[in-house]
Amino acid sequence: MSKLHLVFGGRVSDPRTLEFNDLASIDVVGVYPDYASAEKAWRGAAQRTVDDAEMKYVVVHLHRLFEPTLTAEA
Repeated sequence: MSKLHLVFGGRVSDPRTLEFNDLASIDVVGVYPDYASAEKAWRGAAQRTVDDAEMKYVVVHLHRLFEPTLTAEA
């Protein structure tokens, strides 16, 4: 199975949390086949909004949701 990664972001009420204000306006950056390319996309999106403390981008390890017992090394 591919180790898929989702990169998305949006406006949060508190930058210390993952509580997004408006789920309808989530910015889906994309789905990536490996962490390195997902991190590159995340870094680019985060840099575009670096001056806006209420914008937050994250990398979600989709492969961990599909197979939660899969180890990180596999």
